[in-house]
Amino acid sequence: MSVRLFVGNLSFDAREEDLRDVFSVVGNVESALIVTRQGSNRPRGFGFVTLENQAEGEEAIRQLHGQPLAGRKLCVNFAKAREDDQETAD
Repeated sequence: MSVRLFVGNLSFDAREEDLRDVFSVVGNVESALIVTRQGSNRPRGFGFVTLENQAEGEEAIRQLHGQPLAGRKLCVNFAKAREDDQETAD
């Protein structure tokens, strides 16, 4: 089952391809997304990476949390479900 990771403290110069490259070292990257501001398309400094399974997610956190990418130390954690996602699941 896929696992989604939150990736914070991203440089505004980081690209989705950068995330894909960095996380592919620890597992199979299903998707990589950098969140942008609506209207301006400017990065908001965080994103999400989806890996193939829980073990890969745990390994990514162990290896990549605190590691530099484009001059900034990554903050990598399991993503939390958004409240509006939980409401639609009920």
